[in-house]
Amino acid sequence: MRARMFRSSALVVALILCALPLRAVTVPAPTLSTRVVISVRDQKLMLIENGTIAATYPVSTSKYGLGDGWGSLTTPLGLLQVAQKIGDHAPFGAVFHNRRWTGEILQPNTPGRDPVMTRIIWLRGLQVSNAHAFKRCIYIHGTNEEKTIGRPASYGCIRMRSNDVTALYNQLPIGTPVEIVQDRLPKASKMADPEVYGFDAPASASALRKDSSQTKVASGPRA
Repeated sequence: MRARMFRSSALVVALILCALPLRAVTVPAPTLSTRVVISVRDQKLMLIENGTIAATYPVSTSKYGLGDGWGSLTTPLGLLQVAQKIGDHAPFGAVFHNRRWTGEILQPNTPGRDPVMTRIIWLRGLQVSNAHAFKRCIYIHGTNEEKTIGRPASYGCIRMRSNDVTALYNQLPIGTPVEIVQDRLPKASKMADPEVYGFDAPASASALRKDSSQTKVASGPRA
C-alpha cells in the first residue's frame, strides 16, 4: 500500500514538473506594430515599427548552416517570437552562463573567449520547422566575437554587437514576431504588408500564426 501511494505521489510530482516549462514559455500573441526580419544572406537584422524601418543591424548566424535539428548547431528559419528577455540591467560586456550573469565583464574581441554577453532575447518557434528553437536555446544575444559580425560565425544563435543588441532589446516587447529568412531583407516599399512576413491572419489566443504552407505551429523544444 505504501509503495502504491509513493508511486502515485511521484507521478503527480512528475506531471507538475513537466507542466512548469510549458507555462514558462507562454507569451502574448504577436502583433504587427513591431517586428523583426533577419536575413541570412545579408547577415543583417531589420527592426520594423508601424510599417517603417526603425533600424538595421549586422549580425552573425550559424557557421553550420540552417535548420532546427537537435544537436545540429544550425540557425532555424521561419516565424518565431520573443519568448523571454534576460539582462535588463546588466552592463555592456556582461558574461552569461546558463542565462545568469556571472559577474564578469569582457571587452569586445577578448582573445580566447566566446560567451553569451550583454543581453539575451530568447526565441520560441511558431512553426513545425522551428518548433525546437526554444528548447535548443536559440537566442539573439551579444557576443565577444564582434570581429566576426557580418558573416556566419555562431553555433545556431543570432549574434550581435553589445551596443546593438542593447538597443534592440529595449525596443522589443515580449511576443514580438521574428522572421529568419534565407533571402535578402525586404524592400522598404513592402514594410506595411504583413503577408510579406507570413502574418496573414489576426493573432489567436494561443499566439500561433499560419505559415505560407498553412501548417499550424507546434509548441516545441542552444545551439
